[in-house]
Amino acid sequence: MEFGLSEEQRQIREEVRRFAEAEIEPHAQAYDVAEEFPHEIVERAAEMGLTGSYIPMEYGGAGYSILDTTLIVEELFAVDPGIALSIVASSFGCEAILEFGTDEQKARFLEPVALGEMISGAAISEPDTGSDVSSVSTTAERDGDEWVVNGTKMWITNGTVGDFFVVLCKTDPDAEGRYNGFSQLIVEADRDGFSAEKITGKLGIRASDTAELVFDDVRVPEENLVGTENAAFLQQMHFFDQTRTAVAAQGVGIARGASEAALAYAEEREQFGRPIGDFQAIQHKLADMHTKTEAARLLTYKSAWKVDQGEDITRLASMAKEYASRVAVEVANEAVQIHGGAGYVNDFPVERFYRDAKITQIYEGTSEIQKNIIARELLGKGL
Repeated sequence: MEFGLSEEQRQIREEVRRFAEAEIEPHAQAYDVAEEFPHEIVERAAEMGLTGSYIPMEYGGAGYSILDTTLIVEELFAVDPGIALSIVASSFGCEAILEFGTDEQKARFLEPVALGEMISGAAISEPDTGSDVSSVSTTAERDGDEWVVNGTKMWITNGTVGDFFVVLCKTDPDAEGRYNGFSQLIVEADRDGFSAEKITGKLGIRASDTAELVFDDVRVPEENLVGTENAAFLQQMHFFDQTRTAVAAQGVGIARGASEAALAYAEEREQFGRPIGDFQAIQHKLADMHTKTEAARLLTYKSAWKVDQGEDITRLASMAKEYASRVAVEVANEAVQIHGGAGYVNDFPVERFYRDAKITQIYEGTSEIQKNIIARELLGKGL
């Protein structure tokens, strides 16, 4: 997509593409097989302003818009989703600090992340609580000028490599209403009572660190409260509008990477004495793959642009996330089909795209949840 992008945005896209091809592509398979977090690549990405790219310059970031960041995410994910997630999610959770945090919190936590000196995370999901965020059972109780946190979080990105986490807790168990009584707290990983255990054996995004977090009487100071006490649920919903747009961009990147790989293979692979791209069955697959990818891209860019305009995009973000993630899975599947047996082994990147694509339909709200949100918004049902 060329129209609507400024010269600066096109330059950002080209620079990120060169970085991904030079720094990520040669190492993608090795990190995937080893299920290893790519620390050195993330550090080099930080030098380019790709970690926390949306963080304002006053806090050490590049100050990119959400649309700029969407372009970055797409380019990185088009090369390797696992390493790409390690880069773009190194600032996960900082969105809440930027939006609702105090000036002291922003100065203390945002700049080190933007500079690649620290890694953050957001701890929301629990073993028994995924899609139903309002059922979070991790608690935080006041004790003097401290909060005491107890509970378990599951499937947490950057769990064993993160330096701090923005943790969603129940702080008022007696609050009336299903969505009241929640708060967000910054919990540093070096505090007593905090532990993390790496989750291995994932289907995809293996270079990205995922863990179970345990909070056993973890004490944090009162000033680690992010935003308004007991109002974190609505803060979280605002946070999702931005992060779901980011996941949509991930889906677009995966679909583009898979469709480009399939096109190249169709032009090179010969059967019956000619390239398989000469056969109409393959041509139709390629046509559908590229059309779906472009449609997902336009929907995602629109969502990102509206975030930058400060508009309420709950419905649009869910549309972009649900559609782009579906396209990622469908296109990656067809890319493997075009490669045939060669697509079923890791000699070609489509095998990795196929495995990595599925998570986009699960994290930041499953596809089923996105459809519920879209329908709710259309019908004006509210929460």
